[in-house]
Amino acid sequence: MKPSDSLMNPRSDSAQSETVLSVRDLRVWYGTERGAVRAVDGVSFDLRRGETLGLVGESGSGKSTLGRGLTGLLPVGSQTDGEVIFEGEDLQKKSPKEMRKYRGPRLGMIFQEPMTRLNPLMRISEHFEEALRVHVPGVDKAEIRHQALEVLRLMGIPPTRYRSYPHEFSGGMRQRLMIALALVLKPAFIVADEPTTALDVIVEAQILSILRDLRREFETSLLLITHNLGIIAETCDRVAVMYAGKIVEIGDADEVFRSPRHPYTAALLRATISLSTTGLHSIPGAPPDLIDPPKACRFHPRCEKAMHICADKDPISTSVGPTRRVECWLNGPDEFMTPEASIPLTREEPRVADEA
Repeated sequence: MKPSDSLMNPRSDSAQSETVLSVRDLRVWYGTERGAVRAVDGVSFDLRRGETLGLVGESGSGKSTLGRGLTGLLPVGSQTDGEVIFEGEDLQKKSPKEMRKYRGPRLGMIFQEPMTRLNPLMRISEHFEEALRVHVPGVDKAEIRHQALEVLRLMGIPPTRYRSYPHEFSGGMRQRLMIALALVLKPAFIVADEPTTALDVIVEAQILSILRDLRREFETSLLLITHNLGIIAETCDRVAVMYAGKIVEIGDADEVFRSPRHPYTAALLRATISLSTTGLHSIPGAPPDLIDPPKACRFHPRCEKAMHICADKDPISTSVGPTRRVECWLNGPDEFMTPEASIPLTREEPRVADEA
């Protein structure tokens, strides 16, 4: 099927409800001289066909590692555990050679810095030729050109630029090229890692419009990684809030933003800048060292609502609605909340070094 053919097939409700990706207790860690860095530590979620899930959190929370772990693009020296069920197959059990067959035709990745991924010595036409010939054996040059120009047209890039080099494009157009290279093989699932970083607001709006069209035109499921809560609100069906390697809150984007149930989510929302902002808000302290994270709730040293139980027991993942989960003792089972457990915890003031 050509890209143009897929545009003629509207997304059905049954397709939207189909689970494409099911992640269960996924863990990713890196070996260092100081010990193992637990970058992703027990993450679970589902993603339906045509759905966009936003992943938000501070730098160092494990967002990019999670995205790369799902697509098998982790560096040498990393280890994984858990399940990543994609279209009925556990990707964790696949060999590197088998994973290469999945990437491209079924799994896509949009990186945040196009010039680190586009070969400056290759024309754009050569990038498409390489991608299609690796994954579609026997495809001829005429068909490569047809499919490449079709997807470039969708990105707003004219055919006259097909033979250009990456450095001849603006930053926004290079990001569109990255999206086009991911889309030309029509993957069912794409990880978009900070796709609007360092772009001006006009180009950012164009990129977001393209990402929204993915769901309507390609039935693509998307994991959108970003720091920008405004992008999540504008683009995503659901949002997952990540802190220190764990998803602490996940649910419908409108519900989470309207009534956050985790103190970290609420703190991120308070730090958002808008036209009505009269002062800057920040979260005291800094994200923890993932080699030796805080005991129990990893956010409790920075949490203004922390209780004694937060420093003593790991929070239990609790359903607070049909499709919403929170890992926080403020929403936890009542049987654990004894009078002693609910005593407010005295929070230490962070040192200057901790803020750096």
